Amino acid sequence: MKAVFLDFATMGAEGIDRSPLADALPGIGFFDATGPGQRRDRIRDAAYVLTNKVRMDRELIVATPTLRFIGLTATGTDNIDLEAAAAHGVAVCNIRAYCTQSVVEHVFAVLLNLAHSIGAFGQDVRNGAWQRSADFCMLGHPIRQLSAMTLGVVGYGVLGRAVAEMAQHFGMRVMIARRRGQAVTANDGRTDFTAVLREADVISLHCPLNEGTRCLFGADEFRRMKPNAILINIARGGLVNSAALVEALKQGQIAAAAIDVLPKEPPSDGDPLLDYAGPNLLVTPHIAWATVEARQNAINELAANILAFQRGEKRNRVV
Repeated sequence: MKAVFLDFATMGAEGIDRSPLADALPGIGFFDATGPGQRRDRIRDAAYVLTNKVRMDRELIVATPTLRFIGLTATGTDNIDLEAAAAHGVAVCNIRAYCTQSVVEHVFAVLLNLAHSIGAFGQDVRNGAWQRSADFCMLGHPIRQLSAMTLGVVGYGVLGRAVAEMAQHFGMRVMIARRRGQAVTANDGRTDFTAVLREADVISLHCPLNEGTRCLFGADEFRRMKPNAILINIARGGLVNSAALVEALKQGQIAAAAIDVLPKEPPSDGDPLLDYAGPNLLVTPHIAWATVEARQNAINELAANILAFQRGEKRNRVV
């Protein structure tokens, strides 16, 4: 049966072993990228469609009566019309917990960078300031120890739990934010969202984007945070109001931010965060998930989903 992978380049194909997919689906066709106008021709007569971010909408699913399986190399399923897939007997599988270590390492890489002012000190050296210094070291930027800081975790799924566990290894106090507006449950181990804003030195976002979390962090939330607080977002760009974050950084309402995701990716129409040149902002191009080991995990997990489907088993099925 025909099988295609529509956007293999999103996996950073160099250094990735694709043989688990080829073994599961002999003759599979790999495309680096697939534009909207190319989708229908490429999946015509296909039983298996594999993708990371290509949109599979109702029209496309209906137009492909041979389609039996859609496999994602991602946890999110917002690019798939799940109702249409269910209505037409198409199985949809995602992958889970494949990039946990990669994400945890990214969170603490950017946190240590900002807490120890590594970028600022490095720039001083490049500018010749150390060479002109009267002392053996320079202490012109804050250097903060993680063990003296409180981490607020917003979103306590697999990734949030792993980040919280690593924070404890650094000696950090950890606060788990209760969903905004959620009723208090005795001994749930969580803290009111506004209290986390008020008390945390670092807030790391790991929650999904939905109508309840869209623009979860805006001007009001930044005003409630500590002036020395650091915001880290490796979850979804829409959780944070970019313009409000820029203003908060400019005005010193918070100390710094590390942002790995934006509301639109790639940000071809720009974003306020891309225009901000202050040293207290790190913006990276959605790479927190993307160590080579995590990307290979994604391929292996997708292949396992395919083999399970072929055996009649339901593994990581969302439809």
